[in-house]
Amino acid sequence: MVNRQAPEPLSEQALAALSTVDTGPFGLYLHVPFCATRCGYCDFNTYTAGELGSSSSPQSWMEGVRKELDAAAGLLSPVRKVSTIFVGGGTPSLLGGDGLADLLDAVRDSFDLAPGAEVTTESNPESTSPEFFATLREAGYTRISLGMQSAAPHVLSVLDRTHTPGRALDAAREAADAGFEHLNLDLIYGTPGETDADLAASIDAVLSVPIDHVSAYALIVEDGTAFARKVRRGEVPMPDDDVLAARYEMLDERLRRAGLTWYEVSNWARAQADSGLPEPESACRHNEMYWRSDDWWGIGPGAHSHVNGVRWWNQKHPATYSASLADGALLVAGHEILTADDIHTEAVMLRLRMREGLAADLLDDRERARADVAVVSGLLECIGDAYVLTDRGRLLADGVVRDILD
Repeated sequence: MVNRQAPEPLSEQALAALSTVDTGPFGLYLHVPFCATRCGYCDFNTYTAGELGSSSSPQSWMEGVRKELDAAAGLLSPVRKVSTIFVGGGTPSLLGGDGLADLLDAVRDSFDLAPGAEVTTESNPESTSPEFFATLREAGYTRISLGMQSAAPHVLSVLDRTHTPGRALDAAREAADAGFEHLNLDLIYGTPGETDADLAASIDAVLSVPIDHVSAYALIVEDGTAFARKVRRGEVPMPDDDVLAARYEMLDERLRRAGLTWYEVSNWARAQADSGLPEPESACRHNEMYWRSDDWWGIGPGAHSHVNGVRWWNQKHPATYSASLADGALLVAGHEILTADDIHTEAVMLRLRMREGLAADLLDDRERARADVAVVSGLLECIGDAYVLTDRGRLLADGVVRDILD
């Protein structure tokens, strides 16, 4: 893999791959690197105003985004219609409704959107309002993802989250009133100090508002974060795996009873009444593109892209990112051409996490034999021509993948 720090142009081989892409689904991820404060557990590529100083601003960032969008449209041959757009961060809602509308206009200046394109933005509940959501709906956004994390104030305090629990619920109602039919709330479980009752109250709160999607992730201690330093010093004890498994089972059972069903290990969408399968429009199509290894272009500082077997990642710092695009060239921090083995490994890792499962014909004979052992063990089941995780298998998904590939 190429050094992630040294700015470089994409190789001739990579550029050739971009000009021979197929016409399958294509997505854009737009990274907004700005945050009002830094959460102690977060290791995303984000910056507060104090950390950036005068080196970068939303204005210089937007100039870089426009240039990268133009570069992307120029390098892709033919230019792809955009099936999904996901604005993440950071805190995209710090741009305000008008800023996010301008961002979507910038995309339209370079790309055509496919009919029925899904357009999502993440939002921090504290930087939203009824007017914010109304502006986004008018601009063409179709999905809102709100970071709630927990309904327990003491859990939010451990996570260094600044919003109040009730504000996330009010924001969801405001988004629904503005006409958004597709709303997601994010939860984090397994935070030190969280109890079963805390998580149950968080789930009840989520289900009290008109959402059709829930994402729930176990807290991960990322190296280099303030939270990791607290854990290392013994200031916050992490729950053990049995506790995390019990919390996941609680989430799944309560969400299922409320009419939501899993479509990826950490994501639940509203279920169809007749089949119990997720409603296609309630599932996040953009994230499904990642799990299916479709093509997407990541726009913005530190964003990663994957097109036709080529992966690359942008300069991380907003000032360096903008400077790298000053002359109209696409200079990246690094890139790699995926081998057939890379592509196969990622297909097994990602598709097995999905409810649609892993097609048996993607596996060789030895891997199918290992998958059959997992079926006998009750970790996988065969549905049609695919291997699908059982309820117990979802708790051990990473181990199932390792067993198949090793």
